[in-house]
Amino acid sequence: MKIIRISKKAKTYPQRLKLLAKPPVELNVLGDINKLLDMPTVGIVGSRKVSSYGRGITEEMASSLARAGICIISGLALGVDSIAHMSTLKAKGKTVAVLPSGIKEIYPASHRQLARNIIAKDGVLVSEYEDDFRPRRESFIQRNRIIAALSDVLLVTEAAEKSGSLYTANFALELGKTVLAVPGNITSPTSTGTNNLLKTGAVMVTSGQDIFEALGIKPKQMEQTDIYGDNEQESVLLNLLSNGINSGDELLAQSNLNIRLFQQTLSMLEIKGAISPLGNNQWHLK
Repeated sequence: MKIIRISKKAKTYPQRLKLLAKPPVELNVLGDINKLLDMPTVGIVGSRKVSSYGRGITEEMASSLARAGICIISGLALGVDSIAHMSTLKAKGKTVAVLPSGIKEIYPASHRQLARNIIAKDGVLVSEYEDDFRPRRESFIQRNRIIAALSDVLLVTEAAEKSGSLYTANFALELGKTVLAVPGNITSPTSTGTNNLLKTGAVMVTSGQDIFEALGIKPKQMEQTDIYGDNEQESVLLNLLSNGINSGDELLAQSNLNIRLFQQTLSMLEIKGAISPLGNNQWHLK
């Protein structure tokens, strides 16, 4: 596949990038970016040093969105970014990776195979830099503004106090985009950034439904696969989890089970290894 160069003056240049204070003069693209931008898009970003809680939440959110026909935008970085891309591909969804480097100088080098997998699954790689450009400190921040601009809404799943993903959130806010954040343990340093975002007005996300509401759309139920348990109660909870409902309180409310039966079913699913706790009364499919 050939790298396509798109000038800011070209008709195929993504119009949403022109809302930036300093739009890229040229985009270097591998894949059909405009086809994917016709889909609803959610940017998913977060810390490179991600906890098991952040990993599980990112996997669940990205998978749920991908199954609903939403394109995931991220930065191919270590941690949350790569988890979002991989979870999207696993769910047979589409994803765009915005690079801080040239397309022929994938960074980090350990993600070269992930970049190949994205292209193989009809995803897209995007860079504003020459093909052989090696990233510098400022190019990571510049990359983040493109992620914000390409996304309809931005989700921060886990971020430390000085996480680079907070730059992406600021760019999104400057563009008038909705910023969403997943609350975390108040004693966890990897959740300080997201908890601070919530203090300053970010939309709290405790399930995939919160993201669908922010987008103003309903998930495509036809694209979601029913998951069956050993009884009706297990099937109900498994399908709620597969559709992005992670909060124990919301699982209880939407399952319509009495609390005793709900707790018994949840415990049995955990014993069977079908689900696992993330902490803070959050759960995810294994």
